[in-house]
Amino acid sequence: MDVSEIIIPGDTPGTEWRLPVLRFKGRDPKAPTIYIQAALHAGELPGTALLHILCERLRQAESQGGITGRITIVPQANPIGAAQSHFGDLQGRFDLGSRTNFNRDFPLISIADRATLIEELDDYPATDRLKRQLLHMALGADLVLDLHCDDESLQYAYIDEAFWPEAADLAAALDMEAVLLSDGESSAFEEAVGFAWKYEIPGERRSMLPGKLSVTVELRGKRDVDPALAKRDADGLWRFLTSRGIVSDEPVAPAAFAGPAVPLDNVEIIRAPEGGAVLFHRAIGDRVVEGERLATIITRPGQVDGSIDVQAPQDGLILTRTSDRLVRRRGDLMKIVCAGPSKTSREAGTLES
Repeated sequence: MDVSEIIIPGDTPGTEWRLPVLRFKGRDPKAPTIYIQAALHAGELPGTALLHILCERLRQAESQGGITGRITIVPQANPIGAAQSHFGDLQGRFDLGSRTNFNRDFPLISIADRATLIEELDDYPATDRLKRQLLHMALGADLVLDLHCDDESLQYAYIDEAFWPEAADLAAALDMEAVLLSDGESSAFEEAVGFAWKYEIPGERRSMLPGKLSVTVELRGKRDVDPALAKRDADGLWRFLTSRGIVSDEPVAPAAFAGPAVPLDNVEIIRAPEGGAVLFHRAIGDRVVEGERLATIITRPGQVDGSIDVQAPQDGLILTRTSDRLVRRRGDLMKIVCAGPSKTSREAGTLES
């Protein structure tokens, strides 16, 4: 394993950021190559724990000549966000300087222009330098996994329709409970990777990308940083690497992916009609029916008519839930995966900022 660091100068004198990059060379130049990163939202650490355990197994395989395809791993992809604390709370999702989500505003370029990402980097602020370096590394691989987590959540993934159903082997290997099929219309990291491949010839869009994969994996919730879960997920990712011919091992065929795979239009985002204390009646993983009570919002404690009930707009599976118990008006409460589209219109791109 080769360990290097990318130095990102800070935007004020005397500061800089260090981005460790772990590389396994691989012995077969024809084998698929993979890039994996975690903690782009710096407070989302299940992926970091997974990669720590996976790298132990990869080092052992490397010593036995078992690494077939080149592997690049960035286990903590956002040192800038990891240093942002406000009154003791980590603020690793949004850059405090620009107020931009660290997983948005990645350059949308053709793969033919990959080299331009790291040209004249001194012209860019630190956050943009970080994004350009990450995207440049990812575009050197065939398969790209961006490991995130939600708040309280089942295991699921955002997968561009261009990679489905080929990516069902990843969903099965990681025992995902749902797949959300995205339209590739945002500037999030995994969609910027897909954009570069789709527009290999500028102005001409490819609808299918065999042999390629760019995925956002949501490894349950923020508090699911646990040795048993990390090992379980590392084992699942190892099965995927084996099935794709990136590592050498006895192949173990995972069970077929059995969860729902639905377009983003089929996700109901349940929002609080008023602010207040939230009492949940249903949990992640529950299946609900239209009209069922999901939560009660206590808007005026102790007063007559001081609470509001929130019902399910249609049948579905509760995929995520907020961990907050004091919510603001229009704050997200849940995401429910449904068989039919939501009646609420959705803009192109990702579900949330």
